[in-house]
Amino acid sequence: MKFKGTLYIFIVILSVACNPFAPRLDQNAGMHTEILTDQSSPQDVMTNFEYAYNFKDSVVYSDLLDSSFIFVSKNYATTPVTDIIWGRDTDIRTTVRLFRHFQTIRLNWGGTIREIYLTEDSSLVEMKQIFQLTFDGGREIPTLNGEALFILKEKSGGIWKIVRWEDLSTF
Repeated sequence: MKFKGTLYIFIVILSVACNPFAPRLDQNAGMHTEILTDQSSPQDVMTNFEYAYNFKDSVVYSDLLDSSFIFVSKNYATTPVTDIIWGRDTDIRTTVRLFRHFQTIRLNWGGTIREIYLTEDSSLVEMKQIFQLTFDGGREIPTLNGEALFILKEKSGGIWKIVRWEDLSTF
């Protein structure tokens, strides 16, 4: 009976200490602290966005996007340049593939360039963010520096969600 108790304690300790579903930590992250927020402000959403990319957490990422979410970008690999526009489901699938493809991803917001409330009740805000995005330490793909425009909406319960993300970068 003592053996079963010891085995049970060992299994509990092992399950607490080891999570096979957790994303691999970026060894280059240094002392940068990543904390999830309750998304009670537009800045909280940007904090969670950065966390989702840096820890390749698709569950956190999907919770950032409103059901009406639209992503807009340009495809500079075509002549003439064409628009890329997709909705929430396609964006989540694409982001999950991105998270799986790269060993490490490092997103750093360089700051908010502009934050404008678009409605009188302050329930819709436009934020222009600068960013730096590095894949696998920049070994194969150079670090990307760019700008993005986000429109966020306050939902019931005071939770903010992204309704539009427009990549303004010209890589």
